[in-house]
Amino acid sequence: MATPLLPTALPSWVWERADVREALRARDVGAVFRYVQQYSGASQARIAAAVGMTQARVNEIINRRREVSRLDVYERIADGLEMPDDARHLLGLAASREKRVGGAAFDLAAFPEVVRVYSAQASAREEIQQQVRDANELDILAVRGLGLIGLNDSMLRSHLGSQGGGLRVRVLLLDPEAQALTQRAAEIGESAESLASGVRLAEARLRELAGICDIEVYRYAMLPTWRLIRTDSTMFVGAFDAGWEGHESATYKVMETPHGPLFRGFRRMFEAIAQSAERTV
Repeated sequence: MATPLLPTALPSWVWERADVREALRARDVGAVFRYVQQYSGASQARIAAAVGMTQARVNEIINRRREVSRLDVYERIADGLEMPDDARHLLGLAASREKRVGGAAFDLAAFPEVVRVYSAQASAREEIQQQVRDANELDILAVRGLGLIGLNDSMLRSHLGSQGGGLRVRVLLLDPEAQALTQRAAEIGESAESLASGVRLAEARLRELAGICDIEVYRYAMLPTWRLIRTDSTMFVGAFDAGWEGHESATYKVMETPHGPLFRGFRRMFEAIAQSAERTV
């Protein structure tokens, strides 16, 4: 039987502080717990009772010896600290009002498709690499893809040959001639010329993989929103936004399920973009 939570409430102004909101946005639970101690005077034992953890686990999180990645744990922390809805949204959680009105469909902790959330792609690196080593299919939706697959020291390039050439790879890159590339370059503070050169370099380097795997590369012309890495029935999803690159986004691990809409929706989006894109490799 689950231990009932003993919520710890903080003054509303705490959740409006820039440092607290930045910790929530980064999903840095250790920092959040430290702010709870600072602004409420709560002990580690009191925090543990509020969020349904042991004091030892809270200590590990505060001292950065352990990270939180499961959505149900984020939910428990948000409930135990009585976070307002805007703070919950920064953690990637549904508003408490939406949960009450909509039930499980609005409760991300109850979504069986979303099995893990990482603060950034770097935190998911080893798992993504392992997934690629064991996969039959790899789909990538990126802007230029150099850090993912385009360079010798990129995250995935050295892991493509483990299937003996049987891996099917499709890569969607932003068209260097498209107006959307100029807009994206402005969003991240880079020149359009530099960003376009990066895409062309990635294409040239991806042509070299033809002898290692079955590879197709496409150029799309729309402003990128989602960054996808799909290996068979598993997806890693991040977002592009003004001011940050896709690898800096929180990364959600999404698994295919019989009735879940997320995996199917993202895969349908990938297929639609590929169908309207220009194949270059």
